[in-house]
Amino acid sequence: MSLKLYPPRKDKSPNWSIRGVYLGERINRTTGVTDKKTAAKVLASIKEQIECGAFSKPTGPTFADAALKYIKSGKDDRFVYKLSDYFKETPLSLIDQDAVDKAASKLYPLASPATKNRQVYTIVSAILKMAGVKEQISRPAGANGKRRLFWMTPDQVGRLVDKASERNKEFGLFLAFLFYTGTRLNEALNAQIENLNLQESWLRIDDTKNGDPRLVHLPPTLVSALAMHPRGMDRKGKIFRFTKNGRLYQWLDAACQASGVIIPEGVAFHAFRHSWAASMRRYAGLDTTGLVATGAWKSRQAAAFYEHAVQSEEARRADMLPNINIGVKSV
Repeated sequence: MSLKLYPPRKDKSPNWSIRGVYLGERINRTTGVTDKKTAAKVLASIKEQIECGAFSKPTGPTFADAALKYIKSGKDDRFVYKLSDYFKETPLSLIDQDAVDKAASKLYPLASPATKNRQVYTIVSAILKMAGVKEQISRPAGANGKRRLFWMTPDQVGRLVDKASERNKEFGLFLAFLFYTGTRLNEALNAQIENLNLQESWLRIDDTKNGDPRLVHLPPTLVSALAMHPRGMDRKGKIFRFTKNGRLYQWLDAACQASGVIIPEGVAFHAFRHSWAASMRRYAGLDTTGLVATGAWKSRQAAAFYEHAVQSEEARRADMLPNINIGVKSV
C-alpha cells in the first residue's frame, strides 16, 4: 500500500500520522503536527527522503545478537531479556545515550535512578562493551543511590544457610562461604580448587575488584564444611558450580522467604560481605585499620563504612548516666 495520511485519534494523539509503504520502505510515524495541510507537506518530504535513500536501514549486528552473546558467556541475565524485548533488532550503531535514556524511562518509569542504573544503563553498557562498541553511556544523576549499611546477625545467617541447604546443599555451603570469607560474589563464583589449601586454611583469589590477588583466610568451621563439599574436592575447576544469573538470585529470594530474613532491594549477595565485615568489627574486634589489613579493601575510606556496625567507646559511656525512675524496678 502507498503512504497515506491518517487523522488524529482523540484517545491517543492530536497529530496526523503517516502509515504505509513507499519504494519498499515501511513507514509508521507521527507527523508531529495537528494541521492537515502541514501534515501533507511532511508526507511529501518523507517521500522525497525515501527517494534519496535517507531511510535506508542501517546494517550490522543488532542488540538481540549482542544480548544473546552476553547471556551465552555466562553473565547475569536477570535484566537482559526485558531489554532485549525492548530493543529487539535495533542495530547497535543506533543505541546511543538518547536511546538508553528512553529505554530506562519506558521500562522503569517509577524506578529510582539507582534502579534504572542497575537494570538498564549498567547492563546495556556491558552488552555494548562485549560487542566491541565504544559508545560511552553516561549514568543518570543519583545512579549510585544512597549507600546504607545492612548486615545480618550470625543467627540470621545461620537460618538463611539452613533454608538454602534444604533446597541445595552446595548452595547452602556457598552462602556460608560468602559469610565466612567476605568475598564478593564474582570472587566466590570464580574461586578455583587449585588455589585452595584446606590444610593451611587459605584460598588465593587471583581476580579481585582491586586488581590485586589476595589470600583469604578460612575459619575452622568453613574448612570442615568445604572438606565435606557435596561434590567432593578431588577435582579441578571452580569450587562452586554456580554462575551469576537470574536463577541464583531466585534461590536467594526463596531462602530469604523461607527463613524470614529480609535483605533490602539492591543488596542481595553483597549482604554476606557486609555481614562478614560487621561481624569482624563486632566479634573479632577489628577497627578500620584492621579491616584494610585483611586485604578485602584497598583504602580506609572504603572500610570506614563499617564503623557504624559497633557502638563507639564514647557512645558506650551512656552506661555511666545516672539512673532515673522509668517504671522498671531493678532486680
